[in-house]
Amino acid sequence: MNLYEHTIITRQDISPSQIKQIEEKYSKIIEKNKGDIVKLENWGLMNLSYIIKKNKKGNYIHFKIKGDGKIVSELEKNEKIDKNLLRHLTVKVKKFDLDTDYFKKNDEKEFSNK
Repeated sequence: MNLYEHTIITRQDISPSQIKQIEEKYSKIIEKNKGDIVKLENWGLMNLSYIIKKNKKGNYIHFKIKGDGKIVSELEKNEKIDKNLLRHLTVKVKKFDLDTDYFKKNDEKEFSNK
């Protein structure tokens, strides 16, 4: 089993219910191809480094996946034709970092430390 971190950036103007549908759509693709979702994170709306298809911001969705390479090719095939997505990135990793929440708000970090 390979370990992958897969990030999707959606358009800034889609609704929270559409984001939920996108999460479910790609989760089903992973499960259909005998993959296992270790963690699913919605990082929220963030600024892009540059404008992509007239969007200055994007909603980030991050998957931590166990599976084989067939899952990645199936995900990317579906993402290329999805009009709600701006970009996607898959990185093969040796080990997952499940402890750190990189995009947690500062006030939430302070609250959880007390």
